[in-house]
Amino acid sequence: MIEDLKHLPADMALAEVDAAHEGEVFKLSRRQFLGASMGALVLGVVLSAPNRALARAAEAADVKPGTRVPAFLQINEDGSVLMQSPFVEGGQGVNTALAQIVGEELDVAPAAFTVECAPPGADYLVMGGRRFTGGSFSVRSSYDVMRRLGASARQMLLQAAAQRLSVPVGSLTTESGEVVHAASGKRLGYGALASDAFALPVPGDVALKADKDFKYIKQPVGRLDVQAKSTGQASYSIDTVVEGMLLAAVQHAPRLGMDVGSIDNEADIRKMPGVHSIHTLPGAVAVVADRWWRANKAAKALKVSWVDAKPGTPNALPADFSNEQWRKTLTEVKGPGAMAEDQGDVAGALAKATKTVSATYEAPYLAHGQIEPPSATARFNADGTLELWLPNQAPEMFQGAAAKAAGLQPDQVIIHSPPLGGFFGRHFLYPTGNPFPQAIALAKAVGKPVKLIWSREEEFLRDALRPMGMVRFEAGLDAEGMPVAFKAEVIGEGPFQRVFGRKEGVAGASAVEGIVERPYAIANRQVEQLYIEHPLMIGFWRSVGHSMNAFFYEGFLDEIADAGGHDPFELRQRLVADKPRHKVLLEAVGELSGGWKRGPYTAADGSQRTRSVAQ
Repeated sequence: MIEDLKHLPADMALAEVDAAHEGEVFKLSRRQFLGASMGALVLGVVLSAPNRALARAAEAADVKPGTRVPAFLQINEDGSVLMQSPFVEGGQGVNTALAQIVGEELDVAPAAFTVECAPPGADYLVMGGRRFTGGSFSVRSSYDVMRRLGASARQMLLQAAAQRLSVPVGSLTTESGEVVHAASGKRLGYGALASDAFALPVPGDVALKADKDFKYIKQPVGRLDVQAKSTGQASYSIDTVVEGMLLAAVQHAPRLGMDVGSIDNEADIRKMPGVHSIHTLPGAVAVVADRWWRANKAAKALKVSWVDAKPGTPNALPADFSNEQWRKTLTEVKGPGAMAEDQGDVAGALAKATKTVSATYEAPYLAHGQIEPPSATARFNADGTLELWLPNQAPEMFQGAAAKAAGLQPDQVIIHSPPLGGFFGRHFLYPTGNPFPQAIALAKAVGKPVKLIWSREEEFLRDALRPMGMVRFEAGLDAEGMPVAFKAEVIGEGPFQRVFGRKEGVAGASAVEGIVERPYAIANRQVEQLYIEHPLMIGFWRSVGHSMNAFFYEGFLDEIADAGGHDPFELRQRLVADKPRHKVLLEAVGELSGGWKRGPYTAADGSQRTRSVAQ
């Protein structure tokens, strides 16, 4: 998956910022006002000001992403730290991880941090000029950058303390949010120094701690958001409240590509309690009301006559589509395909094999079904900007798409990225899977802020699904029942191919992952993708191809073991004997499972057999 991320489109980069906004005065949020009134000191600019101002400052300074301390850290008078994170928290713990990493070098306990997702801006493109949260890549891609950020902030505080105390910087050290001058016994809290530190340039180079001196990294740390989540105080996109807003619900067409023909009972629905207005959207109708429950009840009650898609309509679903029919289509796809892995002589090894075994594995389409249903809140401001609160995994990408939908420039769109009530790759840009274009259209139509929430039913109608998976396997065994040849045909399309485009003759990494590059020592291996485009809108899923392919592979390996008369666990031990890391992992899993013993299972032919299973 990560390999394909190198080919993300250029439109993820931050658009140029219009200098015409110089000198604007921005309203502070309640949190900002309270912070300022308490003497909060910012190592830089006010962080939560509209993102275009921050982006403009960053670009004007021609910054290297992740190096400008003022864009990331705010230190309050009480020593607490507000951090703007390049990544969005969705239950994976990245906010806590970044507090550990930055806090380690800054010398501040992670518990003193409040971490928020940063607005779009050049400072936050810390992943080689890109920014997204996914692929278990956040910490791996930013570890060094975040450590240097914390170390730079610490050095600035030391320099500020040295000036205030008129002592050499080398005579100072830090202890848990304080600068200490051992010779005099004087201590200065970070909060008292932040103003002076802000006036200093960010150091060009800083020393990092040795691993042996770590206090927080590699140590168990309580999640920063546990209390808020446990007490119901955590606020998600669906919880957004904007002054004067209306609530909206939609009824989607039963199939993608269909559109509204007529509404038979519009007059009656307008009379329902709380209904403000009814709107026709591409492939949907919407009701705006004073409460979401009323909007949803009214939207469901609309009697809509839907018309079939016109030829050539993007993403239109054929009227005769069915899962079973598409499954049959997949079974009929023939090779050759695009080669993803080719080692040894598979055809020759299969021809000489003492025994062969084959199987076809399949998995259904799956909707994400995260805990938090999709939502988006849109507000057009008096200064011509559009403000959006929405779950997302790539703020700059959504900023560009929202600007296009609203007919604005990217710097006119302010993106708020609350914590996610579910991840799984659901919150990337899909042509049909996000409600924010509808929210933008409704807010523009009614002239007021609108929060749109999709019901679970409407979400499932428009979610970008995990593709239906199908893999054909064949293996050859020698006289001892050991695998000497392995062949797999992965049939279908991967989400990277759908979202970012397919290269002819090249297997999609997200389609074949979980099948290729397995650690097992099978000398002759061949994996290819037989490409066919799915008629449904497909998207990313947690662990993407691995979510089904790894199960397929391991299931077939069990069948290989059974056909060769081997215990599946012992077979795996033999196949990873020359891979120490995998061997240790496999043995540890066996031990943690309570050991292995023979257990009953029903074979494909209906007979009762035994297989090693965890106790």
